[in-house]
Amino acid sequence: MLRGEGPGFLNGQLLIAMPGMEDKRFARSLIYLCAHSEEGAMGIVINRRSNSLTFPELLVQLDIISEDQSIRLPQTISGLGILAGGPVEPSRGFLLHTKDKMLADVSLSLDDEIGLTISTDMLRAIARGEGPERAVLALGYAGWSPGQLDQEVSGNAWLIAPADPELIFAPNHEDKYSRALKRIGIDPAFLSMEAGHG
Repeated sequence: MLRGEGPGFLNGQLLIAMPGMEDKRFARSLIYLCAHSEEGAMGIVINRRSNSLTFPELLVQLDIISEDQSIRLPQTISGLGILAGGPVEPSRGFLLHTKDKMLADVSLSLDDEIGLTISTDMLRAIARGEGPERAVLALGYAGWSPGQLDQEVSGNAWLIAPADPELIFAPNHEDKYSRALKRIGIDPAFLSMEAGHG
C-alpha cells in the first residue's frame, strides 16, 4: 500500500472525472484518494455499485456467516453497499469506514474521519453488529504509476475536491457525481456543455 504525506500530495481528497475523461472506465467517476506519493497513487471509486453480489452473499461466500444467518441480518448490515472500486484487483475487498472502529495493525487511518481495512476481521465485526458506524466495501481499486496522476490532474482530467464522509457513505451512488460537483460550486449541466470547447 502506498503511503504519502506532504505538500503536493492529494491523500484524502476526492477526484471528480471531467466530462472529457478519455479512459471510459472512469467516465463520470468519483474517486476517494487513499494514497498519493512519489511512488504513485491508489484510490477507490465510490459511485459505482458492484452488480456481482450483495453484502450478505459476500459474507456467506467468505464463510463469515451461514446462509441461514444471512436472511436474519439487520437491514443496516444486509443493505451495506458493495462498490466496483476500480479495475485493479477486482476480486480483492477494500473496506472504507468511519474511524469509530479501527483494528490494531490492520486498519489504516486515511484522514481525520476515514479508515481503510482490508482484513476479513472487520467484516466479521460488522456481521456481529460490532463494526464501524458507517462503511462501504469496494471490490478492486484504481491505481496510478509514479507521476501519472499528477500528469492527469495537470491535463485537466480530474477536478479535486475535499472528501466528505456524507458523500462517501451515501447509499445512492448514482447521484454522487453531480452532488460532488455542486459541493464545489459547479453546475453539472454547465460543465457538460463546456466540455471540449476551448
